[in-house]
Amino acid sequence: MTPIVSVFKNPPDGGRGFHRDIRVRWALEEVGQPYQLRLLTFSEMRRPEYRQLHPFGQMPTYEDGDLVLFESGAIVHHIAHQYPGLVPADRNSRSRAVMWMFAALDTIEPAISSGSVSHLQQRLHELSTALGDSEWLDGAFSAGDLLMVAVLRAPHGANLLEAYPNLYSYVERAEARPAFQRALIASSNRVRSA
Repeated sequence: MTPIVSVFKNPPDGGRGFHRDIRVRWALEEVGQPYQLRLLTFSEMRRPEYRQLHPFGQMPTYEDGDLVLFESGAIVHHIAHQYPGLVPADRNSRSRAVMWMFAALDTIEPAISSGSVSHLQQRLHELSTALGDSEWLDGAFSAGDLLMVAVLRAPHGANLLEAYPNLYSYVERAEARPAFQRALIASSNRVRSA
């Protein structure tokens, strides 16, 4: 069965991929899993039938047969463990990839949302130090990198990463990945040919 991902019919960002549904589509592109898009308006997201899929009426949702998930991090975690390509086979490396997924969503994203520039700069400095001159956070590209870059893309546009050249390059490297580019095209076109 082909998974279905809910996305904005008319995204407020104009299809630039700054909404959380890009995380899910990017993950599916990375693992080569075809998917379908369910295009929804804001009013359709408030309807009872959508609230049965997502009790908070937000994006995205993920449907695969009788499995329905919401929350982009949970969906990416599921995809990463369902299909090969986003978490290493080695148990310890796999656990570290999951650790970076949580760090992206529980440490970096709240700092971005907090509105506190000093708190965000502290977290970006710490992340920059952890990344160092490595290409990815822990060896090969993983779901941890996918989520970390997805949350960093917002400040990337606001020039907050320019003080951290390694993070700036990290985001650019990830955005250059073919899977990201395909997800971004799907975001702007609202059409996914699988």
